[in-house]
Amino acid sequence: MAFRYTALLVFLFGGIISLPAQGYTSWFTGDTADVTVENLLPGLVLAGGGGDNDAAMQWMLSRADGGDVVVLRASGSDGYNDYFYSELGVAVNSVETIRFDAAPAANDDYVINQIRNAECLFIAGGDQYDYYTYWKDTPIEDAINYLINEKRVPVGGSSAGMAILSRCYYAPSGSSLTAEEALSNPFHPDYNVLGKDDFLDVPYTDNLITDTHYDQRERAGRHVGFLARLAHDYNARSFGIACNEYTAVTIDENGLARAFGDFPEYPEDLVYFLQANCQEEFLPETIEAGAPLTWNRGQSAIKVYALPARPTGEGSFGLNDWLAGEGGEWQNWYVQDGELFKVLETGSDCAEVLNSTSTVGHDEALALFPNPVQEELYWQWQGDKPVESIRIFNLFGQGVLTAGAGKNKINVEGLPAGSYFIHFKIGNQTVVEWFVKG
Repeated sequence: MAFRYTALLVFLFGGIISLPAQGYTSWFTGDTADVTVENLLPGLVLAGGGGDNDAAMQWMLSRADGGDVVVLRASGSDGYNDYFYSELGVAVNSVETIRFDAAPAANDDYVINQIRNAECLFIAGGDQYDYYTYWKDTPIEDAINYLINEKRVPVGGSSAGMAILSRCYYAPSGSSLTAEEALSNPFHPDYNVLGKDDFLDVPYTDNLITDTHYDQRERAGRHVGFLARLAHDYNARSFGIACNEYTAVTIDENGLARAFGDFPEYPEDLVYFLQANCQEEFLPETIEAGAPLTWNRGQSAIKVYALPARPTGEGSFGLNDWLAGEGGEWQNWYVQDGELFKVLETGSDCAEVLNSTSTVGHDEALALFPNPVQEELYWQWQGDKPVESIRIFNLFGQGVLTAGAGKNKINVEGLPAGSYFIHFKIGNQTVVEWFVKG
């Protein structure tokens, strides 16, 4: 575990550039000549703040194939330069830290070109509202999205940097929302700014919002509040990734997430993957201004996979279907009258409902094949009661297809490639399965 302390240094092959008129300061370490590499690998590192996990950072740097690293920040100085350039033992051509001191830096040609030429980008901690105000709707936003989606370089962020590395984000313009505020009033003024799909375009983060310093600052309640607002505002299932301090999540090009930390030496080294449950009725029961949030849904409103963050990152979770985890445990979270409850060690089945006489979940009497499927999806039900109706939902809980129960096959050829949930209504029971459309 490495702590980053800022210091103003001049390096052998680089130095410091301070240009107040342009609104930025730069610290450079390494070879000033731009390098071309051939074996870039995309990837994402989400770090919870409090300290940097060496293994996760080494994973990120190794994917840059010896290229140039750019660190962006809005406070502090060059604490990452030596760390990335020499201390981690992964060869890179250079490391440059660019600190944004004023808005004009977002239109500076030098800053824009340095970002676009990078083979690895890291966004440091600080205040995400600074990043929001400096970068949104500017050439810097375009440059970062170019790196992520066209050049496909590894990108990471810690604390505030992690907070903006998803399609949904929280960048408070004033006081940071507390869990009590979030759950007692889901339209509290401190929810501002809660954004979606208008800033950074990060793979595997559709309808997803991150949070950091999680257990240490008791942020689970506000994170659930974010998910409730997103589900309500956009009528779609919402998702979240949260990191405790000193932990990091890496996400590779296939959507496989791994957790790095020092568990079990530090039992608090956990990361969390949250999702609004895949019940047909998944929205909060009570969500209105000035009233406590209720999001119960049979004590099963939010399915959570709690994953210990280990030194070698052997625990994993799949972001393609949000169903498959290894090394962690499933939990159900719910909110009743503004209070968050957690039910530990629950089943892994999406839509497993805890306090209802109706069962919603997996049933061994149901079979789906083939899976993955291209055109015709066949189903077989061996239970006593007949199937009454069939509905298919996308990953975000939006109904995309309804089928009659008279035939044992469904034509899914017209569905886009991806993961889907299929609901079979059988008496007072709903059986949920999932499949992949290739």
